[in-house]
Amino acid sequence: MVQKVRTGAMRAAPWLAVAGVGVVAMCLLWWEGRPWWCRCGQPFLWTGEPNGPHTSQHLADPYSFIHILHGFAFCGVLAWAWPRLPPSWRLVAALGVEAAWEVIENSPPVIERYRTATAAVGYRGDTIANSLGDIASCGLGVLVAQRLGLWWSAALFAVMEMVLLVWIRDSFLFSIVMLVWPMEAIKTWQSGA
Repeated sequence: MVQKVRTGAMRAAPWLAVAGVGVVAMCLLWWEGRPWWCRCGQPFLWTGEPNGPHTSQHLADPYSFIHILHGFAFCGVLAWAWPRLPPSWRLVAALGVEAAWEVIENSPPVIERYRTATAAVGYRGDTIANSLGDIASCGLGVLVAQRLGLWWSAALFAVMEMVLLVWIRDSFLFSIVMLVWPMEAIKTWQSGA
């Protein structure tokens, strides 16, 4: 009986940790002053406009696909760095990193960096709902990558990057480049000029 309880607790631990990551992220974002939901008050779960006033304000938007790619990347790095770490704990680690990024991304200096260094001139930061959606998207990416394995994940990653470049003029790699080392040519292309 004790063994069954211990085994059940061990199986539940990663999922409790996932919930804990979400709660901590939600509290930190609230503490930063992020709004819970779009100020428009509309109950949209998805907005398809990549640069409209509802982007980053509802649960999901085109940038959610970049967060799925975060999950692909984190899954690969964690599998390489800690090959003996069980997949459920890799998911927890990836979500922890993604949650930390969401808190950092929504800090005033990073919001201002997006406004000045990228084509996201009117970016106001994410709502708490959107950040939680981004964290969930990352988790989805981890689960898909774990299922597909390295080579299929790499192929799907490349395809998604190309689709995002055509669709929203942004991608996982472009978002990193534009935050770390902004290039005027990319910014001009992203703005549609």
